[in-house]
Amino acid sequence: MEPVTLTTDRLLLRAVGPQDTDTVYSAAQDPDIQRWTTIPSPYLPEHAQSFTEQLVPEGWANGSAFTFGVFLPGGDLVGMLGITMRSLGEGEVGFWATKEHRGRGYITEAVLAAARWAFTEVSVDRLEWRAEVGNRASRAVAERAGFTLEGTLRSAINNQGVRRDCWVGSLLPSDLGLPSTAPYLPAPSRSA
Repeated sequence: MEPVTLTTDRLLLRAVGPQDTDTVYSAAQDPDIQRWTTIPSPYLPEHAQSFTEQLVPEGWANGSAFTFGVFLPGGDLVGMLGITMRSLGEGEVGFWATKEHRGRGYITEAVLAAARWAFTEVSVDRLEWRAEVGNRASRAVAERAGFTLEGTLRSAINNQGVRRDCWVGSLLPSDLGLPSTAPYLPAPSRSA
């Protein structure tokens, strides 16, 4: 698939490329990004180059991962957002925000735009979010975007060689008033 560009009232979401390598490298020096995400730490210039010149374009080309840089109209990088395909109709969203742009709702806005796109253009019927237990900022974004918290998975994230527990949540097309590509039959409610 060719990369797409999405816009919201305040943001431009587009694939990052070689022109963004230095910006991505600089942003990823933030200790909070290195602590709470699974990017390499320390994050070296060659990591940013591999990300912008190989990983992002290859993910788009083979349909395995759709990575967007989240930018303000003036060009400032607000964060990164990716949807990685996990199985037929199921993707996992991950994101981070630059330190100077946190707390303004930008990433929530970007998650909603990317989710709508994935549900309508990529045939995703379930978008999953995972974050290490304790990553309250990520959880707040997911909850504001409408994800349903489903629980805690033991030892489900490997961050720098250490297995960690994570929260997991999901967003379905119906949560955004959109149709699914496949019928959904929820489990029956159990009466007491």
